[in-house]
Amino acid sequence: MCGITGFIGDTDALSKIVRGLYRLEYRGYDSAGVALLEGDPADLAVYKSAGRVGDLEVPTVSDATCGIGHTRWSTHGKPTDENAHPHTDCTEHFAVVHNGVIANYDELRGDLETHEFTSQTDTEVVPHLLEEEYSETSDLRAAVESVTDRLEGSYALGVIAEESDRIVCARHNSPLVVGHGEDGNYIASDVTAFLDQTRDASYLLDGDVAVVSDDDVTVYADGEPVDRPIQHIEWDAQAAEKDGYQHFMRKEIHEQPWALRQVLASHVDTVDRTVDLDIDLDDDYLRNVDEIQLVACGTSYHASLYAKYLFQTLANVRTSVEVASEYEFEGGRDPTRTLVAGVTQSGETADTLDAVRRSAANGATTLGVTNSLGSTITRVVDDSIFIRAGPEIGVAATKTFSSQIATLVLLCLHVADVRGELDSADGRRLLENLRNLPSAIQQALDNESRIQAVADRYLDEDAFFYIGRRMGNPVSLEGALKLKEISYDHAEGFPAGELKHGPLALITEETPVIALLTDGSRPDDTITNVKEVQARGAPVIGLASEGTGNGTLEERIEVPSLGRLEPLVANVYLQLFAYHLADQKGRPIDKPRNLAKSVTVR
Repeated sequence: MCGITGFIGDTDALSKIVRGLYRLEYRGYDSAGVALLEGDPADLAVYKSAGRVGDLEVPTVSDATCGIGHTRWSTHGKPTDENAHPHTDCTEHFAVVHNGVIANYDELRGDLETHEFTSQTDTEVVPHLLEEEYSETSDLRAAVESVTDRLEGSYALGVIAEESDRIVCARHNSPLVVGHGEDGNYIASDVTAFLDQTRDASYLLDGDVAVVSDDDVTVYADGEPVDRPIQHIEWDAQAAEKDGYQHFMRKEIHEQPWALRQVLASHVDTVDRTVDLDIDLDDDYLRNVDEIQLVACGTSYHASLYAKYLFQTLANVRTSVEVASEYEFEGGRDPTRTLVAGVTQSGETADTLDAVRRSAANGATTLGVTNSLGSTITRVVDDSIFIRAGPEIGVAATKTFSSQIATLVLLCLHVADVRGELDSADGRRLLENLRNLPSAIQQALDNESRIQAVADRYLDEDAFFYIGRRMGNPVSLEGALKLKEISYDHAEGFPAGELKHGPLALITEETPVIALLTDGSRPDDTITNVKEVQARGAPVIGLASEGTGNGTLEERIEVPSLGRLEPLVANVYLQLFAYHLADQKGRPIDKPRNLAKSVTVR
């Protein structure tokens, strides 16, 4: 959600910070700001406003070599100039940027009744608390540690102060990373902010406080120096650029064949064609697991729904999928025989992290399925599987959806094999289909002009229904989510058989219905539902396996044959449909209103 960036070194800080803010725009935000230490002796200068990074009025030239920046996604207070970060204390000696939510800010604000507040944010209590603590210690790190001891909730903090040649930062339940560069050091909520400057990064852990100077980084835990290893980021800055595409979303749709090949190369032995997930879950444990619980949000939830059918049919293990924000580890389950897998692209999704922590507290074994090396989930679970799809910048997830499903399919094959439930023919067929998935998706991408024509044809409609059965149902939910996210049109996904239990009342001649008619979606049953909506005048766009739905559809889009993975190929057409419809409407596709890429607050 919100983005933090900062730099201290021996060169111009302002240009690096502003560039970092631009690179964090994909996370979603409604205001932006920069705080710099300018002059000699250094004075604090703050520039902030509601709106985009490009709206910031900052100096064209600055001698500052230290500063912090922020993009804010509103939680407390409207998106106004006053509520934008950075925030300062009464004396304007300290500047603070903050991601997260300070749960006890009302109580803390009550303790600061002699201080004058200028915003409605929870963050502003931090610089005022710093003002009081610093007067006691005259040590910025000690003051930050004292303040964080009083905070409840979640925070990633970046702090600078006049007459202090350092950035002090701290984290708890909100991501923060330090970049190690040749001309100075960086802080950020995401490595994307500084990836064009350095690919060497240290990830802070909960409770860490880091002191960052131009030539040194020291991390403290419980007041004592600790080592946080420097990791080299595998993907380079070019991967986070548009590379000739108008939007990141379209680029990432087209990256799916490459991303899936990365998944397969990482987790499948090409010689004996066996799955190797590089996990430490004991085989005896997996043989005796009673239930696998997949907890996730949004697109990751839909990917988990898709995987659920495979776990139950191939691995013969009871599998549930739960929205992370609604998750409870309920009585009646044996925690020692329950595997809880948190599926999260960013590895920082607050609701998913909370669900995983609660299940672990109840004694369950936990697994993280994530695209982000070094993310928080990898440190709170018993084991992790990395998707390795490369960076995804567009707010609307695309390539990570298909890569999550591919990774979960491989996990399913592994579990089924360990449990002795995998028929060799079924396993070979599914693995072979998975190996052919990148090529099948490329076939769909090569048919993009056909999808663009269909999108143009339905440009004036403003309500769409998506229907599917079995593995077609999660794809219908995901297709509807993509359309509503970026086009702002009303779109709903339903299990096809549920139409006649209420939603059919909304069907008119101006309500296009997108139907999943692929293998894995019970197409013969869904055709009955297609006829029901057609009888009420609705046009139907069918994504169909060869020979399915002929003569019954207003628009028929053929999906390459791929067995139970066909709905996943059909999903690519739905991504392209949403993209082109939104593009024709002139929507801000990579930065849809009110949304953020990484949801780090609950």
